[in-house]
Amino acid sequence: MGISRATASKWVNRYEQFGDVGLLDRSSAPSRQPTATPGATVARIEQLRRQKKWSASRIAFELNADGVAVSRRTITRHLAWVGLNHRRYIDPNGETNREVKTINAKHPGHMIHLDVKKAGRIPDGGGWRVHGKGSAEARTAARAKARGARAGYAYLHSAIDGHTRLAYTEALENEQGATAVAFLNRAREWFAKHGIVKIERIITDNGACYRSDAFAAALNGAEHRRTKPYTPKHNGKIERYNRILSEEFLYARTWTSERQRETALKTWNLHYNYHRPHGAHDGKPPASAASRHVSNVLASYS
Repeated sequence: MGISRATASKWVNRYEQFGDVGLLDRSSAPSRQPTATPGATVARIEQLRRQKKWSASRIAFELNADGVAVSRRTITRHLAWVGLNHRRYIDPNGETNREVKTINAKHPGHMIHLDVKKAGRIPDGGGWRVHGKGSAEARTAARAKARGARAGYAYLHSAIDGHTRLAYTEALENEQGATAVAFLNRAREWFAKHGIVKIERIITDNGACYRSDAFAAALNGAEHRRTKPYTPKHNGKIERYNRILSEEFLYARTWTSERQRETALKTWNLHYNYHRPHGAHDGKPPASAASRHVSNVLASYS
């Protein structure tokens, strides 16, 4: 059975002494732990968490003020052990005690959301989506990649108005500060044609192009707000638009070249803004909420 004589002897002795119960798994923790946190302190930690709903750092501060030296990490471990490490576990009904807040733009131009989405460039003749992963074309591309050749990325710069959901997208060569500034200026002109002549806030993530001095100088009086790091939901409208862009444009069909996809992007802009139904407007396209309506003739892409 691959066990030692000592282990077999131990199991036999336990069975003779306790029966079947003696063969159950036992904790490897020692019977005595002189340096363990006293039970009264653990109870105090649980009481402060339940009654005050304090964080581990605040509980550690209060206990140290009372002469009980306990680290924040130890308190975090005990809160997880008693099942109170998440705030939603504090109340018996499961409520989180936090009011869910939504980011709503009050009027057109109140908040413009910016972001960059990277998409792999398509080689001429199409990639593996056209020829298959085991095709000769796919193997040739793999060998070229192994030799150091890179197809690179297409950087899709997008701007969306938080109120109307009007969106403007361009496929550019990079995501540098100068490129982001040039895109912002073109997007500002595009929004002005739809009646959004004043942009009050610009919401971005913490990308290098948005932290550059060139971008700060191009705000033109608008307030620049960057999202909290690793919190994409603070820029949720543009993130949702990027998902729509991926599902309904980037990967909705197979492309035979990058130029073909860039040309189709102009058609996609027309489709999304003037024809595609949007849930924020009861099934109407985003252009229906703009102050300057564009006729279907102008927005035709047949």
